[in-house]
Amino acid sequence: MVEVDGETIAITSPDKIMFPRHGWTKFDLVEHYLTCVDGALAGVFGRPTMLKRFPKGVGEKPFYQKRAPKSAGERFFVEFPSGRTAGYFVPRTPYDIIWMAQLNCVDLNPWPTRVEHVENSDELRIDLDPTPEATWADIQTVALAVDETLREFGLVGFPKTSGSKGIHIYVRVEPRYSFLEIRKAALAFGREVERRRPDIVTSKWWKSERHGVFIDYNQNSRDRTIASAYSVRPTGWVSAPLGWDEVPNAELADFPMDSFAARYERLGDVMEQIDDVHFTLERLLEHADRDIAGDLSGDPWPDSFGKPRGRRSWWPEAD
Repeated sequence: MVEVDGETIAITSPDKIMFPRHGWTKFDLVEHYLTCVDGALAGVFGRPTMLKRFPKGVGEKPFYQKRAPKSAGERFFVEFPSGRTAGYFVPRTPYDIIWMAQLNCVDLNPWPTRVEHVENSDELRIDLDPTPEATWADIQTVALAVDETLREFGLVGFPKTSGSKGIHIYVRVEPRYSFLEIRKAALAFGREVERRRPDIVTSKWWKSERHGVFIDYNQNSRDRTIASAYSVRPTGWVSAPLGWDEVPNAELADFPMDSFAARYERLGDVMEQIDDVHFTLERLLEHADRDIAGDLSGDPWPDSFGKPRGRRSWWPEAD
């Protein structure tokens, strides 16, 4: 039994090995989230969240659960064009974070929007995804180029390690843009960074055409999820928020789960200020229009990808 924010939750099978390579248990995972529960909650608060569950630990494939169990504190129902529905879990409290860990959720995977304005994203996600030949130093270089470019557009980004291979950079935006507009802005931004560093940056759709570091604007599409801040990844590394001054020297392996508590206790939530300002994307969208009018094609969205058709319906769980 553990207590979180005045509530008690039972942790079943606390000695189950979740990370075979490290020997870390389910209770070790719970203790990680207890340590940084405020920061972890900030990354998923009010967002439809996919439950990515590892019932046998990270040595086995997880299963992805869109339909949260009825024991979930809050669910938000989505109707897809097919007519099928799913009640996504919506975290609101510290208890909800530990509840997900109790369900063997190693990392937390929220949508880039909140249920209060679910048709309008409030999060521009810049995902730096290395191709096989890219080095970690390349990713660091591109991250710094992203920071410089964001500032020139009047935007402020908050970086974090992915905990896997790359770096994620988030920008809070006013929740008045559609998912297609956000994706359009993300593509325009990726192309601008590519213009500046064509040697190590790509925004090409097809994998066969990529080199260096791919700026994955697709992460801004509807219902796409990225492991949120302070999530533990199957690697055993934490997706760790960074100060921009840390980016040039940080390594992915600097943030293992078993020693991350000391960093959080020393620094607190490094992303704490991310919701202080929500930015507009007008300059980026104007940039996108210039790209389309110039020598670059519009949004490269092959038919095989399944471009969304029409609107989906959303509603909170009925009483």
